[in-house]
Amino acid sequence: MEKYLDVLRNCPLFKGIADENLLRMLNCLGARVEFFDKKYTVIAEGNPAKFIGIVLSGAVQVINTDFYGNRSIVAVSEKGEMFSEAFACAETESIPVSVVATEPSEIMLINCSHILHTCTNNCGFHQQMIFNLMKSLAVKNIQFHQKIEVTSKRSTREKLLSYLTICEKKAGAPSFDIPFDRQELADFLGVERSGLSAEISKLKKEGIIDAYKKHFELL
Repeated sequence: MEKYLDVLRNCPLFKGIADENLLRMLNCLGARVEFFDKKYTVIAEGNPAKFIGIVLSGAVQVINTDFYGNRSIVAVSEKGEMFSEAFACAETESIPVSVVATEPSEIMLINCSHILHTCTNNCGFHQQMIFNLMKSLAVKNIQFHQKIEVTSKRSTREKLLSYLTICEKKAGAPSFDIPFDRQELADFLGVERSGLSAEISKLKKEGIIDAYKKHFELL
């Protein structure tokens, strides 16, 4: 596990935990690392939610598919970020989403019950990890409300500009990369790809944005 320390130090779950304690904790938690090729399912819809995932390399998308097969991207987790913690903490019997690798990815999986229920040693750093988990859930809740704010806009233009404004604030600069290609961005915003591409072209002609593949700039 030592080779993953640089990534794990930056994971919100382990903030404030010294390296030597972190390595002991991972062993105590029974953490395991698995490799997933691009487009492989990490967690399948309908399975019991038991595991919290941490992206060690690569990236994953949390995807919801409706009755008609329409796909919506709920969230993206990249290197050093977690996923599925809300469902795992709630002990959801049938998880309503799938988690899919968008590129070859190394994923650490930790049984959530091992985090929420402290061991007999009752280590102080385990309490820190529980605090970190609760904080992460709060941050994800805020991000979820931001997504609702974006997707509740009426037009494709409003949805796109709302999302890009959030990305600009997060990047701290008007020029930034997003984690989506055009189809994925359409799935995230809940719009048709053709309409999205047309709107991006209009905004570029109007001098409001510049865009190339995953790179955007608010002018």
